[in-house]
Amino acid sequence: MTRRRSGSASAPSGAVRPTSTDTPPPNPPPSRGRASDVRRLTLVLIALLAVETAVFALDALLPPDLSRAQRSSPVALDQRGAWLRALPVEDGRWRIRADLQRTDKTFQRRLVAVEDARFWLHPGVDPIAVVRAGGSALVRGRVTSGASTLTMQTARLLEPRPRTLGAKLIEMVRAVQIEARYSKREILALYLTLAPYGGNLEGVRAASLSYFGHEPETLTNSEQALLIALPQSPEARRPDRRPDAARAARRAVLDKLVRARRMTEVEASEAESDALPGRAPFPALAWHVAGQLARAAPASQASVVSTIDAGLQSRLEPLAAAVSRAQGPEDTAAILVVEIKSRAVRAAVGSGGLDRPGGWIDMTRAIRSPGSSLKPFIYGFAFDDGVAAP
Repeated sequence: MTRRRSGSASAPSGAVRPTSTDTPPPNPPPSRGRASDVRRLTLVLIALLAVETAVFALDALLPPDLSRAQRSSPVALDQRGAWLRALPVEDGRWRIRADLQRTDKTFQRRLVAVEDARFWLHPGVDPIAVVRAGGSALVRGRVTSGASTLTMQTARLLEPRPRTLGAKLIEMVRAVQIEARYSKREILALYLTLAPYGGNLEGVRAASLSYFGHEPETLTNSEQALLIALPQSPEARRPDRRPDAARAARRAVLDKLVRARRMTEVEASEAESDALPGRAPFPALAWHVAGQLARAAPASQASVVSTIDAGLQSRLEPLAAAVSRAQGPEDTAAILVVEIKSRAVRAAVGSGGLDRPGGWIDMTRAIRSPGSSLKPFIYGFAFDDGVAAP
């Protein structure tokens, strides 16, 4: 009788004994794969945290210089908020703070469509525009399209630098910092306050008042196109000095607006036929008192409201000028209107005009001999006190 060894079994006939190569490898423990994923995720989070910390540290150590935007032309307004007079900032520039609520909404939309179509989406730098501009430069061997967003342009206006690659990188960093500090509407208002429009004009309000003679609350298609075109080359496109270049730049913007479906071809054609504006002096009512109020306004205050009634003031200034001319070449006239009930000054005409001799002197405040003009008041008080009788 044959004895079998314990634990052994005879293989059935025709069966093939498995080899080591046919045996499937053992699966790794599930916990090992999960641990690897957790490690990778942890490293990514640490890297992101390090980048965020570096950005915040850089922002704290090197914040953007916003002082230029904080220095704007003080504006004196009448009792209802109507324009009286503004003063230039210390460097002689007209930089009037923009107010989006009082700036043509269609103009704002068209500006964004032409200058920065993804303005409301990007974080200050538009990666799509950067890739497009970089690819175009590599293919053509030169820069053919820019990648500057409105936020980057605002950064450049706040801190002007030579246009180099290094300056462009700084602009990108500054743009991200600005986006972290301000809303999109605030950034748009900053741009429309600082954008250059030729000469000493900065900001859409200064440009609109000087070129068109009115605030930018309502702008024609032609005016909008010109205001969009000017900041890119303000001196080369000045309508009062280089009308041909200004006309060509306006036409290019009109074409872009048609392609972007922000304007019809008929509207663009009509706008192209409009005459170019010249440059006019800023409107100035109540020249003397408005100037005094504007100079006294705090630097952080964009405007100061007076008690002047602009409508009444505009009627009395021509009257004072006419009286001055009628009296003679050396004479002038002044008018002061005070509301009895409130004792508020409603009109203050300091002279017969700045073109008159000594016209810059405010005769309503000048110290001079009263002559006999006080006698009626003196006698009136005497009658009241019983010292004298009529």
